[in-house]
Amino acid sequence: MASGIFAVLDDVAALMDDVAVASKIATKKTAGILGDDLAVNAEKATGFLASREIPVLWAITKGSLLNKLIIVPIALLLTAFTPLIIRVILVLGGCYLAYEGVEKIFEFLFHRPKKGEEVIEEVKESGPELEKSKVKAAITTDFILSIEIVIIALGSVIGQSLTVQILTVSVVALLATVGVYGFVALIVRMDDIGFRLIKLSGAKGTVTLFGKALVRSLPIIIKLLSVIGTVALLLVSGGIFMHNIEYLHHLMESMPAILGELLLGFGGGIVLLAVVKGVKLVIRGRKSSPQRHGGH
Repeated sequence: MASGIFAVLDDVAALMDDVAVASKIATKKTAGILGDDLAVNAEKATGFLASREIPVLWAITKGSLLNKLIIVPIALLLTAFTPLIIRVILVLGGCYLAYEGVEKIFEFLFHRPKKGEEVIEEVKESGPELEKSKVKAAITTDFILSIEIVIIALGSVIGQSLTVQILTVSVVALLATVGVYGFVALIVRMDDIGFRLIKLSGAKGTVTLFGKALVRSLPIIIKLLSVIGTVALLLVSGGIFMHNIEYLHHLMESMPAILGELLLGFGGGIVLLAVVKGVKLVIRGRKSSPQRHGGH
């Protein structure tokens, strides 16, 4: 009886060792996308009132965990039975990220100053509904980035047993959520930490200087994250296109990977933005057409 228990424990220890090694490899392979995930989500989690930062971040974190709970089993099933669908899903997700990245650039370059009544209307709307819409957008983006993380992690253990695959992908998914959003929480609360340090040190000494540096650097970091997050969206989408569309992979193979991914993400985003803008113009034209006829 005792020998049977020790044998089981030995098997469990061997399994955990395999999972630890596989998780380390999978984490290394997903390091790039995790960095992009951090930049994108840090940018998404900023721009809220100080009192709402942690509640909003917690809402996004819960959404991210739910995303992983949905994605992991589906990815395992699809990889086992219909791996081609995984590629299609990745490309569709890449299209969304490319569109979002280019739309941010478009808004920055061609954003017109708001008129007085528009500003008043925006202030009226900047309540719970606007917060919900921002959280929803952040969770949607996280969903697509999570698919990429899970697929890369799964690809690194594809030759292992099903148990090792499940445990490894689950560990990487959990680390991605806890690590990314834990770090994001530190970033968005930098100013609060800085103020506390200033108060504790009595407004004197090295600690005070460090606290002031945290407070002053937060706006700069947020602006940098906005730029880095946008670039990350284009790089992730371009990487998805390059690794899952053979023609594009061969087209860009002579170019440095990061440049090729950026160009593909930006180019794909421009095409998608043009299509979306065109469809919106057509719909708007059809809606206004009956009104013009009615006026005559």
